[in-house]
Amino acid sequence: MNLTISGHHLEVTPALREYVLTKLERVTRHFDQVVDVAVLLSVEKQKEKERRQKAEVNLHVKGKDIFVETSHEDLYAAIDQLMDKLDRQVVRHKDRSQDHQHTTHKRQDDVAWEAAS
Repeated sequence: MNLTISGHHLEVTPALREYVLTKLERVTRHFDQVVDVAVLLSVEKQKEKERRQKAEVNLHVKGKDIFVETSHEDLYAAIDQLMDKLDRQVVRHKDRSQDHQHTTHKRQDDVAWEAAS
């Protein structure tokens, strides 16, 4: 897994980097086919005060790119919300990509009939 954590108008401290890594472990626990992750943490100067801290992630998994962004007045809270959204999308992608083959009713009846014979 390639991981890139960058900051825009802020310095990515080791504490921020470690916080993002611990939160990403939850996503990789659900879905281990993550190819590439790019996290961008930024401070918007022009936005209203409540939504200045912005976190966004671009996650490349097998078969799809997932992009999520959130804004909050606290950067750690923005990262928490970001990982919650990302986790939901990764789980949804995993559910959709799994093989959902079911036998038809006719096929089940044939198998049951052969077993009874």
